[in-house]
Amino acid sequence: MAVSAANSHGTDLRPGRYTDMASLVQSEADRYQRLEQRVTNLGDEVDRLTNAVPDAEVRRYQRRVVRLEDPAGLTPRSGPGVSVTLSDAPTEKIDSTDLDPNLLVVHQQDIQAVVNALWKGGATAVTIAGKRVISTTGIKCSGSTVQLQGVPYPQPYTIEAVGDPAALTAAIDDDAYLQIYREQADDPRIGVGWKFSTEESVVAPAYDGLLSLHYAQPLGTAD
Repeated sequence: MAVSAANSHGTDLRPGRYTDMASLVQSEADRYQRLEQRVTNLGDEVDRLTNAVPDAEVRRYQRRVVRLEDPAGLTPRSGPGVSVTLSDAPTEKIDSTDLDPNLLVVHQQDIQAVVNALWKGGATAVTIAGKRVISTTGIKCSGSTVQLQGVPYPQPYTIEAVGDPAALTAAIDDDAYLQIYREQADDPRIGVGWKFSTEESVVAPAYDGLLSLHYAQPLGTAD
């Protein structure tokens, strides 16, 4: 360790490694986008090859896929709805408090609670940071960011839902977990961010991320 410290002269002995969270977040986001584009290209190729097959059974399966695209979140949705924004407490409050610092930051369970309440309220589509949420969407804390489908996003976290604003508002108000969060948002000692509003128009784009399809087989050889 002493030799390494002397030779480094205060620099990185291993150039190319990540030296800060910002570069790590950007690199992982870029990598995800490259993989996402590759999946899109492969999906387009599969569609072209499938459409070229003059088979009645293939056509039947294609029609079934089309019917399932909307409930799977693969088609865009828009309409009236609500918007919820969660954010960490101000930095100066986090640095000066004698409370548990975990009370002053947004966690994955906070975001999940909002999303679950919106589904319970009859939302037809939900987005987080503008990205469509589907049944396989994973929400995970990663340092000072939250990962959605493996892609890191910094706070504040804006969650929007398409649906009946009155029903969605009631679902948010009735959720026991969110009642505690909102009490903490109103507590001047904690002050985590909470912003709720009804919206005349919410746009939820189609899910364009990676799906859980691992491989495709010709229909005639599937087990």
